[in-house]
Amino acid sequence: MSTTEVFLIAMVIIFSVPYLIWRLGKTDYYAPLVVVQILAGIMLGPGVLGAAYPEYYEFVFTPAVVQSLNGIAWWAVMIFVWIAGIELDLGAVWKHRRETTITAGLALGVPLLLGCAAALTMASHAGWMGAAAQPWQFVLGIGMACAVTALPVLILLMEKLELLRQPMGQRILRYASLDDVAIWAVLALILMDWTRVGRQVAFLFAFAIAAFLFRKLLARIPESDRWYVGLVWLALCGLGADWCGLHYMVGAFLSGAVIDSHWFNQRHMDQLRHHLLIFVMPVYFLSMGLRTAWSMAGSTVFLAAGLLLVVSVAGKLIGTHLAGRILKWQPGEASLIGWLLQTKALVMIVFVNVLLDKQLITSATFTALLLMAVGSTMLTVPFVAPTLQRMRNVLFRSA
Repeated sequence: MSTTEVFLIAMVIIFSVPYLIWRLGKTDYYAPLVVVQILAGIMLGPGVLGAAYPEYYEFVFTPAVVQSLNGIAWWAVMIFVWIAGIELDLGAVWKHRRETTITAGLALGVPLLLGCAAALTMASHAGWMGAAAQPWQFVLGIGMACAVTALPVLILLMEKLELLRQPMGQRILRYASLDDVAIWAVLALILMDWTRVGRQVAFLFAFAIAAFLFRKLLARIPESDRWYVGLVWLALCGLGADWCGLHYMVGAFLSGAVIDSHWFNQRHMDQLRHHLLIFVMPVYFLSMGLRTAWSMAGSTVFLAAGLLLVVSVAGKLIGTHLAGRILKWQPGEASLIGWLLQTKALVMIVFVNVLLDKQLITSATFTALLLMAVGSTMLTVPFVAPTLQRMRNVLFRSA
């Protein structure tokens, strides 16, 4: 068969398998479609179905097909991260800076510290740290992976729970937005290549000037043109960041973070994110599944995933309960906010994929982190939904 025909077979599998599992299994309450797509990517990868049926894997996922899928996946996730950057509302963060800083700081800092402690345990055993990693990079990377809040997935889940447009939902978005900035700042620190620091400083200096001019341009053109100009800007920033060694995902986030969300119609932005998740992000999830590995015993990987899940969830809940005590929240608020902020999925997967690209973690570590991200996201709705029913009055508090 031709490469085109095999590529289309792969596309049929990518779009049909997770959809059928999600629809026929009625998993939406505990496993939204995005989670099912990630799990399907793992199952279709070399670690599960590829190990059981190597002939299938070698026939469908040839090097040419995988390269084609990777091209789609790169661009899809760049747009997704770009949207996440655009949706940051740093103005609202500044307006409520005391509450936001305390909550976001504790919600990020506590799981970061617990995650770093777990990473130190993993680093003492062979097979977890990547070949190119310094110990501090591995420890900080794992710690931040445990502290990540997936802003785009958080938005999707709050829409599902009819919480997004409520005052409580806007508060949670502020906390997640500040954490999102910290995530990418830490990633840039981890990736800082001192042999290419001149390039990186040059990129950041050029980016600051270009961003100033770009904002002037975007404010003067109609929205229909902003989409095209924005995509060119996204590609240029990704190229510049990758050229200097910071990785194209850092450039994608920066390109969106300098754009004001009010320059785009909110309904159009929501539709773009929704359609992106339907039409191209499943390819990204499959490409992540192709990178999973069980080079260690399966029980060891699951044990590591369980440890990381415990420290990430516990860290978020401890952090938000500490914030609740300081800020004198109503009973139930800390648990509700903590469970929503521990949602991982997409952003954490992007984050650890960069670590894998840079050989800071091994495929086994990547697999454990991927399982942790799926588990944390699946826990969110079952724990949040009952809490919402008990505290509806809190939803209408002033933001």
